[in-house]
This record gives sequence, structure tokens and C-alpha cells, in this order.
Amino acid sequence: MLGRLGAVWGIGGVILLLVYSIARLSVITLDAFHYEFSWYHWLALGLNVVWMAYSEGYYGFQCGFAPRVAARAKYLAAYPSPLCALLAPVFCMGYFSIHRPRQIFVFVLTAMIVAFVLVIPYLAQPWRGIVDAGVVVGLFWGLITIVVFAFQAFTSDDFSYSPEVPGYTPE
Repeated sequence: MLGRLGAVWGIGGVILLLVYSIARLSVITLDAFHYEFSWYHWLALGLNVVWMAYSEGYYGFQCGFAPRVAARAKYLAAYPSPLCALLAPVFCMGYFSIHRPRQIFVFVLTAMIVAFVLVIPYLAQPWRGIVDAGVVVGLFWGLITIVVFAFQAFTSDDFSYSPEVPGYTPE
């Protein structure tokens, strides 16, 4: 029971974080369209959305983060611990109980995201909305892939992604 609750809390917490971020940034993105766009604004918007869809959505979420989150939730369901269940969203995101190089990567990536979150608000509209439009596309892609991978993890017998938990070897 603890493992199943932890897995639901882990996936649900990550999904809630993404939904909250998408909702907040969508408002800023939509506000940008109240400004007059020149050709270079439209070009920047198009290039940014395509770039973020690929780099954040496909490469970051679909190829890395989403399968790992689902694998760690599945691991938590099978091998529950009170601490991991309580902190399931941060466990699933890889902040602890993960191989050291991956943990360092997670913390460095988080620091970079925080730096962007602190700097981007200083951009004037419509530039801030243009940047946030790409982020929204990437986050939405990530949201969808997490739902898909979580479904696969808990309904398929051949979900072969590693939870990257130290000392764990698949059966």
C-alpha cells in the first residue's frame, strides 16, 4: 500500500509541478500577443518554439526525464520506504537515492533553471512571452510524455528503463 501511494504521489507531484508551471507561463505567453509583432518577433517565436520542443520536450523530457521518473515511481511501488514515499516527487525527479553523476547533473540543471527563472522576468514583452512560449511547449511535451511513460511503466511487463537507484539490479 505504501509503495502504491508513493508511486501515485511521485507521478502526481511531478505532474502538478508541470501543470502549475504551464499555467503560470501560459498567461505571460498570451500577454505577449497584446504587443505588435514585427517579422523578427515571429521568427524568434517560431525558432524558439521549435528549438524548445526538440531540446526540452523531446530530448530532455521524452528521452531522459520522463522514462526515469516513471521507472523510479515503479521502483518505489515495488520497494517502498517511508522516506521515499513521503518525498516521492523529489525521489522520482532524482534528487536523492540515485547514482552520484546523475544526482550532480540534476542539481546543476536545477541551478540553471533557477537562474533562468530569476533572469527571464527582466525581459520586456514581447520577448519574455516569446521565451516563455518555447518553455510552455517543452513543458507540455514533458507532461504528456510523463503520463505516457507512467502508463507504460505500470501496465507493461517489458518497461526496461532503469530507475538508476544505487545497488538495484533488475530481476
